[in-house]
Amino acid sequence: MPAAPISQAGRVVPPAQRGLLTERIARQLEHDIRSGEIAVGAKLPSERELAVQFHASRNVVREVLRRLETQHLIQVAPGRGSFVCEQTSRQARSYDALYRAGRPTVRQLIEARIPLEVETVRLATARATAEDISVIRAAKDALEAATDVVVKAQADVDFHDAIAAASGNPVLRIMLSSISGMMFEMMLRSNSDPSISESGGAKHPEIFEAIVARDVELASERMRAHLVLGLRTYGADLDLNLNVMALQHIETLLGESGGQGRGAARQ
Repeated sequence: MPAAPISQAGRVVPPAQRGLLTERIARQLEHDIRSGEIAVGAKLPSERELAVQFHASRNVVREVLRRLETQHLIQVAPGRGSFVCEQTSRQARSYDALYRAGRPTVRQLIEARIPLEVETVRLATARATAEDISVIRAAKDALEAATDVVVKAQADVDFHDAIAAASGNPVLRIMLSSISGMMFEMMLRSNSDPSISESGGAKHPEIFEAIVARDVELASERMRAHLVLGLRTYGADLDLNLNVMALQHIETLLGESGGQGRGAARQ
C-alpha cells in the first residue's frame, strides 16, 4: 500500500516531495548556522513555527531537526527546544567543511572521482568476496528500483560505497566517504535529469557485470566512462558551485511538483 500523502499547509503533498522539502530546509538552516546568521546558543523557532515558515509539515521539520542534531549543529533539549551548538575545531576541520570552503564545482568533483573510483573498482573487481558481491548487487537493485529522486540519489551513493568497501582498502573507502555529501548533490541532479540519467543509469549494471566477471580492465573502463559522462552532459552546470547547483535543482524539482516554500536559499 503506498504511503499516505503528507499534509502541508492545508494541502495534500505527494510523498515524493517530502525528501526534497527536507533537503531544502536542512540546507537553508545548515547554511544559516554555519555562516553565523543564526548565532551559537540561539534557540531555533518551534516545530510549528518552522513548519509555517517553510510551508512544510511538522513531520518534515522533525526530520530536518534530527539531521541537524546528527551533524552536531544543534542540541535538542526536551521540553525546551533546539539550540545552536558551538562548532568545535574538529568539526570545523572536517573534510566536507574544507572541501566546501573551496567552493568546488561539478567539474572538480568529477575530476577527483575519476582516479579515486577507477582504482577502487579495479581493486574491488580483483578482491571482492561473495558477500561483497551480494552487497553490491543489493545496492544496484535498490538503485534500479528507486523512484523518489532523493532515495535514488542515496542509493547511488550506496552503490559506489559498496564497491569501495569491496576494494578491501579502508583508506580508499574513507576517501570516497569524505566526498559522499557532494556526490549526493551531484547524484540528485543526475538521477532526476533525463538527459543524464538515461545514459548514465545503464552504466551501473554494466559496472556490476564486469565486477562479477572479474574483468579488471573492463570494470575500470566502464567506471571511467560512467564518471566522464558528466563532463559531457552537465552543460552550463558543470562549472557551477556544487551547493548552488544542488539548491537550484531542488527548487526546480519542487516547482515542477507544485511545491511551495521559502525562496531559494541565500548563498
